[in-house]
Amino acid sequence: MPKRILEGVVVSDKGDKTIVVKVERTFLHPVLKKTVRRSKKYHAHDEANVYKTGEIARIIECAPKSKTKTWEALPKADAGQGA
Repeated sequence: MPKRILEGVVVSDKGDKTIVVKVERTFLHPVLKKTVRRSKKYHAHDEANVYKTGEIARIIECAPKSKTKTWEALPKADAGQGA
């Protein structure tokens, strides 16, 4: 099975080599038929401490690194590449 990749906003970079990423998802409520937003926070391993609070981060599943960390931060994309 392929590893999941999620994208979200870094809400904390206080821990050494750790970031907390808030990932939002939207879905249609089964009864109300309205779009609902839900968010979840994931602890991710950031080896080089490159991500700061407020930035967009992409994380990928990995083997457990600690009690709470089972995700790794992917390297930052270059700013000049997209535009």
